[in-house]
Amino acid sequence: MISIMLFTTLSLFVVAIAIALYRIIKGPSIPDRVIALDMIGVNLIAVIAVISIALKTKAFLEVILVLGILSFISTIAFSKFIVRGVIIERKRDE
Repeated sequence: MISIMLFTTLSLFVVAIAIALYRIIKGPSIPDRVIALDMIGVNLIAVIAVISIALKTKAFLEVILVLGILSFISTIAFSKFIVRGVIIERKRDE
């Protein structure tokens, strides 16, 4: 029974990732694409967690943490790029 629920969960996450990929490709604006990219990151974290539960292992917990950090940093970087046009500001004293 639990394997059926895990398979159903994984298939629904794959559908959600496919919808987000469609939004990235056909998105009407850049902020929509950034939100879809963040959604893919969150869904990938959930997929890895479900796979970890299905395999009954804790080996993927570090991967979940690293993917969460990278997803957060990339969302912040894209948002800053949209607002200011640059990611890293360099101040020059001339």
